[in-house]
Amino acid sequence: MSAPAAVKSILAGFAAGGCAGMAEALNAGCQCVSLDRQALVAALARDPRDGALQAMLAESRPHLFSDSMAFVSARHVRRMAEVIAAIERVVALPAWQDAVLAWAPACARRASRAAGVFLGYDFHLAADGPRPIEINTSAGGGLLNAILGRAQRACCAEVAEAMGSGQGGAADLEARFVAMFRAEWAAERGNAPLRHVAIVDEAPQGQYLLPEFLLFQRLFEHHGIAASICDPTELSHGPQGLSLQGRPVDLVYNRLTDFAFDAPASAALRDAWLAGSVVITPHPRAHALYADKRNLVLLSSPDALRGLGADEASIALIQAGVPRTEVVSRDRADDFWARRRGLFFKPASGFGSRGAYRGDKLTRRVFDEIIAGDYIAQAFVPPSERRVEVAGAPVDLKMDLRNYVYRGEVQLVTARLYQGQTTNFRTPGGGFAPVLALPDGGAEPAAPCCQGH
Repeated sequence: MSAPAAVKSILAGFAAGGCAGMAEALNAGCQCVSLDRQALVAALARDPRDGALQAMLAESRPHLFSDSMAFVSARHVRRMAEVIAAIERVVALPAWQDAVLAWAPACARRASRAAGVFLGYDFHLAADGPRPIEINTSAGGGLLNAILGRAQRACCAEVAEAMGSGQGGAADLEARFVAMFRAEWAAERGNAPLRHVAIVDEAPQGQYLLPEFLLFQRLFEHHGIAASICDPTELSHGPQGLSLQGRPVDLVYNRLTDFAFDAPASAALRDAWLAGSVVITPHPRAHALYADKRNLVLLSSPDALRGLGADEASIALIQAGVPRTEVVSRDRADDFWARRRGLFFKPASGFGSRGAYRGDKLTRRVFDEIIAGDYIAQAFVPPSERRVEVAGAPVDLKMDLRNYVYRGEVQLVTARLYQGQTTNFRTPGGGFAPVLALPDGGAEPAAPCCQGH
């Protein structure tokens, strides 16, 4: 059976009520290529400077984008949004904020009316539904995925219809992203004009997601806002506020992983943040409220949530999702070692995959380092899988789902496909993949597989 015919068969059976597991069936069997690389190049070619950007993606980041899309049940997309809304209600509680700020860096206790852009809720799809494994501030990839959405093709009319009824198009997403930054600015500065944004990261020219920084620079400029990309050491702070090589900076789009601005290189940002002389988004307080891994200990404890004043409906949603999480302590070392195969260890203040370990892969030496450090242990939730075709052969890749969220609203859901312990953008066939949400249905289909073209 041809690829389009196989997809039609699965979709037709599903529409008749026999395919509740259509997303799983397509993830396992559909090896169609959905990414049109020429269309991707065209989507990037909107500025005379973009030739270098295209070359950068092709030559040094060939696995940033997957050739395949990921399929997810619409009910799972809804459940992720429900869990996110429940967590947002808890984070808004004064008692939650008091609890998590107690272990946060002092600078995180400074209040801000800006909420923080690109909050990332990362999920694994378990047998019983989506499970949030962590929350990140300044989650990378939002704009890259908006561009990626421009370059997708459908293998048949039915998939095209499903694609057309999904999330907003790239132009709509880009407009919402700009509106989000303007909302952050207005929350702090009202009707004052936003003139200059600094996109700040450590040694940005060497960052893997430099292409996204460049795309943001183009996007801001297209909307009449000057934008610069810089290292934090290039910034200076004085009585007139924050500046970049003498030019005033109104807003900082913060991509640093120095979440508390503790490093000497972040001194100007720290001074500006504490003085309130520039709008920074996301900021240390947002990281403390959402992304410190110790917060997951509270979220996974119904008693703790009740003690903080959370409502029972929110507690039920969160408990059905957030895996049990514990603070690792030296006095319980033997217990954690005995249970390690069912745990995933993460540094409490870490980010991404740095310093994170699956318990079943641990050596005693690394475990001893974990016990001596500041770690949490989370019940291991294996990621779901997406089968893709690489060099003519089927390959099973792990898949996680990222929800980009602003002020409780999910703006975009995307997937990351990878091999190994954590997402890495080094896997052939892997990378960012658009998510196609499919309608709900009945039993697992016994449909033929969709093979690659």
